[in-house]
Amino acid sequence: MNLKGLTVGVLYAVVIQIAKAGDPQWVNISDPLVRAVTNSGTAIPWPGDTAGVATDRSSGTLYVDVCNVGLWQSTDHGNTFQRMAKGQISGRCEFGYAINCDPAGGRMACFLLDGKGGMTLDSGQTWQPFAPMGRNWDYGAVDWSDARARGIFASRHESGGEMYVSDNAGASWRFIGKHPEFTSVGIFDARTLVAGTDSGIIRSTDAGETWTNISAFHPVGRVAVYFHGKTYWLAREGLITSRDKGETWQCVGTSPNAGWGPLFGKDSKHLIVADFKGFLQSDNGGKTWKRIAPLPPFEGGLAPKLPGEFLSIAWDPNAQLLYASRMGSATYRLDLDGR
Repeated sequence: MNLKGLTVGVLYAVVIQIAKAGDPQWVNISDPLVRAVTNSGTAIPWPGDTAGVATDRSSGTLYVDVCNVGLWQSTDHGNTFQRMAKGQISGRCEFGYAINCDPAGGRMACFLLDGKGGMTLDSGQTWQPFAPMGRNWDYGAVDWSDARARGIFASRHESGGEMYVSDNAGASWRFIGKHPEFTSVGIFDARTLVAGTDSGIIRSTDAGETWTNISAFHPVGRVAVYFHGKTYWLAREGLITSRDKGETWQCVGTSPNAGWGPLFGKDSKHLIVADFKGFLQSDNGGKTWKRIAPLPPFEGGLAPKLPGEFLSIAWDPNAQLLYASRMGSATYRLDLDGR
């Protein structure tokens, strides 16, 4: 009998039982996975542990990045994991939306650092590799309005603000200049881009050749998110939206002062975001927000100092589960229903 494995299983079960006995508690779901990886003889490079989490909104499939090793998926909310995209996807997530899931479900793009990036349009059955660009990416926006998701606007890591676009789903990239003033990105088609700066939102209709100031709102979410015909962006002023490819923007309601999200629930009125303290939820499309959970009790890893940095969040709205991962630390799950 493998007493060591039995002990780990018993301790894990006790942690879950204790969490369910009282108020909803965060449960570490990645330690058994990380232990299995290291026990197989695979070393996990700096900073170790996990470095990214995401969910498919429609199926609830969970994705966890083991730091600089690869991507694992779970179809049972993190109780068991299977390796996916081996040899095709690797690296780590330094920013939220480095694993960028289409909110409509079934599609995902991985903008990982110090590894291999790529995109799947069929829930991970097949992958289209991204052409490598040195150490690769911090985050990227994808034109999810396109069935083939050909348009991408991405920020290259520690490059002095190098920005790239692709019109062929990352098979090749075109450099559009150094823009250290760009703090967030969005894309509507291969030629229509937006970027957030300290001065507001700028827009390009010629794939980044020229830019025009179009709004005084100040985006803080790293990526503008397309969902059901509208684009959503976290801004200093609140959640802002556009229906006309970023030409005009409207502020929905009060500001949640958040830097991660938005994530969508059963529809566009049900939203979750996160700030440096925890998670907030809106049931009215972002008009008002309610704090629903603190961040997990992370140990080690890199603590974020900027919006979107080092922390990844995910939500399974059908099972009412939150997930959070900090680069170099564990990945956690919280059952909002306290089951």
